[in-house]
Amino acid sequence: MRTGVRGWRVRRNPLRRRSDVVEAWTVLVVAILLVVGAPLLGAATGWWSHQQARAVAAEQRAERHRVSAEVVGRTPDTLPSVQTGGQHSYRATVHWSTPDGTDRSTSARVPAGTRHGDRVDVWLDSRGRSVPPPTDPSAIWQHSVTIGVCTTLGTALTVLLAHCAVRKVALRRRMAEWDRDWALTEPQWTHRRA
Repeated sequence: MRTGVRGWRVRRNPLRRRSDVVEAWTVLVVAILLVVGAPLLGAATGWWSHQQARAVAAEQRAERHRVSAEVVGRTPDTLPSVQTGGQHSYRATVHWSTPDGTDRSTSARVPAGTRHGDRVDVWLDSRGRSVPPPTDPSAIWQHSVTIGVCTTLGTALTVLLAHCAVRKVALRRRMAEWDRDWALTEPQWTHRRA
């Protein structure tokens, strides 16, 4: 049966070593960092990444525009399909008219099941190239939460690894102190000369 006395490493005790005090304070600092520091750092990083992602999305919305285009070219049966964003899509040639009446065409990703002659929304950059749509708010939130959670977990892991290193050094130091004290005490108990 084990009996424990709370705070024995901090209170005055003839068996207490300096390494015991260091280890006790380290446990307190680790607890505070795990409970308060890691979540705060994760929240701050998540908030920062949310602001950055919103700025990028606003920039994308400013430089990209959507046009309604008609699918021309081959049918989807002969084209390879790629799954993006949870739905299958493929590349097809699309055709649209600009506001000034100029006819344009480009290759763009269109949803699976789209046939020749169907109308699809295509996002274009300032040069008229097909680009992905701007980042939507749900993707921004997913990105921010992922960054925040990863930062929190990384911080917690770093704190725990540092705590293990401190405990290892404290244990080594404690054993050295015990060996030194035993070298002084052992001759009195065993009546041997050192």
